Amino acid sequence: MSSQAYRPYRSIERRKSRKIFVGPVAVGGDAPISVQTMTNTLTTDIPGTLAQINAAAEAGADIARVSCPDEDSTVALKQICRKSPIPLVADIHFHYKRALEAADAGAACLRINPGNIGNAERVAEVVRAARANGCSMRIGVNGGSLEKHLLEKYAEPCPEALVESALEHARQLQELDFHEFKISVKASDVFLAVAAYQQLADSIDCPLHIGITEAGGLRAGTVKSAIGLGNLLWAGIGDTIRVSLSADPAEEVRVAYEMLKSLGLRRRGVTVISCPSCARQQFDVIKTVQEIEERLAHINTPLTVSIIGCVVNGPGEARETDIGLTGGGKDTHQVYISGLAHHRLTDEGVVEHIVGLVEAHVAKIDSPSAH
Repeated sequence: MSSQAYRPYRSIERRKSRKIFVGPVAVGGDAPISVQTMTNTLTTDIPGTLAQINAAAEAGADIARVSCPDEDSTVALKQICRKSPIPLVADIHFHYKRALEAADAGAACLRINPGNIGNAERVAEVVRAARANGCSMRIGVNGGSLEKHLLEKYAEPCPEALVESALEHARQLQELDFHEFKISVKASDVFLAVAAYQQLADSIDCPLHIGITEAGGLRAGTVKSAIGLGNLLWAGIGDTIRVSLSADPAEEVRVAYEMLKSLGLRRRGVTVISCPSCARQQFDVIKTVQEIEERLAHINTPLTVSIIGCVVNGPGEARETDIGLTGGGKDTHQVYISGLAHHRLTDEGVVEHIVGLVEAHVAKIDSPSAH
């Protein structure tokens, strides 16, 4: 079965939200769930920051966020925005003037944390700057920086406190007749974050930016994010996503796509279906898969490849993928194309052969005559 005909067993019905724009990228409504990441370089390091943005964009990022903690950073942001291949969100904390400067510098969106941006007049100034420069905004509520009056009211961060903060600040923007905003209610606790997003989703129609903040390193953070964000995405909640990892920003993007692909919400690049290997394997599955994934990382076209070590599940998996490899006896393995047995292959040059088949298949899909 060709991946072009692939449909998930059950499709997810996404929550209905209004649509806004982050530069040219639509967020919410019927737009695909967009993938974000954040640079971790000093923003004043213009070449280093642009290198990270470019790498993230190559990995599939639709939007990147850049921290603007001081005036030197917003000065640098102007050059970064001019050269960035994707729209940028300026991350603003504590000083509202950084938001004004970032809007003028070309940011496509301003992320403000209501707990530390300042009084209503400062928020109004930020709105005026956003409107004048065609910026959208993100109300970024965080369990670690809730307003004092909410902590006094609820005693500790809880879903109700996060949602109340978000809705208070949404009303501020709405009263200023500004509606180009999305909201996040992030926390490092999975249960807290998921419950807050569930409540918020029922309370307002704006797009939601979802994430589990400070999730951890690459492995632990991926697992934690997958549990929390998987729950939300499965329920149809989430219009744009960031996986927060203590890792290379491009890894955040790759993990986000794996989550979206696993739920049939968005497809990009090669999906490898492979067995964990056992004593029945007829070739080194783990090494083969590792090499194939590395060799095919540059491909953006959605495609499925199955690499199965023996004939127990191999033929069945191959019927559902574009390219399949099933281990056979006497070091001779079966290759499948578009779900059908096509030819046999010896151990020598397996990786090179499968990579060549995938690249040829992609070229055929991407050729003008195929459309």
